[in-house]
Amino acid sequence: MSKYLLEVGCEELPYKFIAQAVEQLKNGFSKFLKDNCIGYSNIEVLATPRRLAVIIDGLAQKQDDETKILRGPIKNVAYDENGNLTKAGEGFLKKNGIDAKDAYLQDNYLHAKVEIKGKETSVVLQDNIPNLILKMQGSHFMRWDNFDEKFQRPIRWIVSIMDNKEIPLEIINVKSGKISRGHRFATPNTVEINHPDEYKEKLRSVNVIVDQNERKAEIVKQAKAQADKIGATPRYSEDLLEEVTQLCEWPVAVTCEFDEKYLTIPDEVTVTVMAVHQRYFALYKDGKLTNKFITITNYVGDNFENIKAGNLRVVCARLEDAVFFFNEDTKKPLADYVESLKGITFQKGMGSVYDKTQRIVELSKIIAKDLDKTSDTIERTAYLCKADLCTSLVFEFTELQGYIGSDYARVAGEDTKVVEGIKEHYFPLNADSELAKGIEGQIVGIADKLDTICAVFVDGKKPTGSSDPLGVRRAALGVIKTIIANNLKLDLNKLLEKTLELLPIKKDCIKDIQEFFIQRLIIFLNDEYKKDSLEACTSKDALADLSDYVSRVKVVENMNCLELLESANRIIRILKQPLHADVKVELFKHDSERKLFEQTEKISQTVDYNKYLDELNGLVPSITDFFDNVLVMDKDENVKNNRMAMLTILKEKFEKLCDFSRIQC
Repeated sequence: MSKYLLEVGCEELPYKFIAQAVEQLKNGFSKFLKDNCIGYSNIEVLATPRRLAVIIDGLAQKQDDETKILRGPIKNVAYDENGNLTKAGEGFLKKNGIDAKDAYLQDNYLHAKVEIKGKETSVVLQDNIPNLILKMQGSHFMRWDNFDEKFQRPIRWIVSIMDNKEIPLEIINVKSGKISRGHRFATPNTVEINHPDEYKEKLRSVNVIVDQNERKAEIVKQAKAQADKIGATPRYSEDLLEEVTQLCEWPVAVTCEFDEKYLTIPDEVTVTVMAVHQRYFALYKDGKLTNKFITITNYVGDNFENIKAGNLRVVCARLEDAVFFFNEDTKKPLADYVESLKGITFQKGMGSVYDKTQRIVELSKIIAKDLDKTSDTIERTAYLCKADLCTSLVFEFTELQGYIGSDYARVAGEDTKVVEGIKEHYFPLNADSELAKGIEGQIVGIADKLDTICAVFVDGKKPTGSSDPLGVRRAALGVIKTIIANNLKLDLNKLLEKTLELLPIKKDCIKDIQEFFIQRLIIFLNDEYKKDSLEACTSKDALADLSDYVSRVKVVENMNCLELLESANRIIRILKQPLHADVKVELFKHDSERKLFEQTEKISQTVDYNKYLDELNGLVPSITDFFDNVLVMDKDENVKNNRMAMLTILKEKFEKLCDFSRIQC
């Protein structure tokens, strides 16, 4: 078994492309080796801003020998009436290098068995790797010099080694060798790789941590060490950590400090300036933001004064702008900005953001009434929830809408519930983020999201596989998660109808929106429950009460009642069309009819679905007895219809729990 190393060195790659490249190379090489019948034990893909590397371990020396059965033309095309090969038959043999004596007829077709000897792996790699690299995809691929081929950034060097032997390659006029390059500021700057096993350590000697996972761990370790020196804790998102990891080859954490006067603006603004705009790690002490931060440098050396000064100069300029905008914005209360929303278009044909705000207020009142939560703070939150869109600070930091509005509401002396509600009505911000804790944020958030979703559908821009206008998938998920997590007793059907009524354009698309919500509900719960259980429970209107729906799904998911399932499906198969009519006991001809009807009538209307399932299970013997002794399709039309009416009632009892025909055993 051998080990192979490929390193493609480039100009600095965009950080967003690196993760895509790792995935593409992993999948691409795996498929390539499998398709070419080359055995291997592991593929490792490494990446830095200046290189993409693939290390394949346990690599077979040659392709497996392969036996192929080739099928040629049908008999009357391959042979003439005298049994001699036709030109079509001879062409098939010649094309595949087959001798006539090795051909045979099978299933009326000309066949041949071909033994294909495997090539040396080194030859297969040499022939295919350039094409494999050039097949990679990504945004903003470029050409350089006079070449027609494209890649993400110009290729500068290539290393291609199997064990201790070079496998010569050429990609876009760059020939491979054994020389790799280290960090731009390392001395020496180049290193010779003689075997894949020494690759990582040789690069480390020239200040490159080539393993992205190791580099990430090193950043976390250094950030913690720097924070520990001042008794602080670094805070950063996984996305920020990933970005910083892909921006450096030799990470060094440096602590910087800015003037405490910049802490007077909202923490979210300061952190956004540091994290989003400058890729710094904020430092917290005793739960409060400090005026210190950590920057991760791609640096070889020990003189950090210029680095600190440069970073401080940049971040202070951004924070100075934020302070100015904050001071200007807060010269008047948040409520004074509401009128200015008339100048911001929400969506073509759907009025301004001011109009949307009025709809949110109206819808929030309805939701609050349904929940018996009517209060001035809910209505006030709805009125102010979009006001910060007219402020200078949100114009500069769009991603902080809601957070800035919340802080401006606090400065203006609004109720603390309103302050939190303005921020929380945008929650959840993504699939994994927190939900609104206060009832103000929950209600106003639901109203806002329903308005957005309905407006998109009315405008005919419902989401497709490649588009999600105004983030309606995320909005629907936010509504679903908020209702389920807080056990809110809301009828989404009623709210969707009311939302559509409030829109300036009328369109009958309620069924499309309901189906959209059902699909999002199933997708949301699919990680926890089986899809057939989720779909079966939608037979009873799931949107009327999401908590009730989840309760039924939990019971159906754990149901282990094969006989009950068979009984329910037997009834479903007979009842092609339900027959709604009074059941007349005087038409019963057998005791099994009377017994089943009496038991069916006794089924309670309990919402304890475990108990309800037990009651349905108790019907199984009577259902079996009924079908064993009674022919539903009796010659007497009255008797037949009476039995169909009874089975219709029984079917509806089953459907209170779920559609049993959609349950898979």
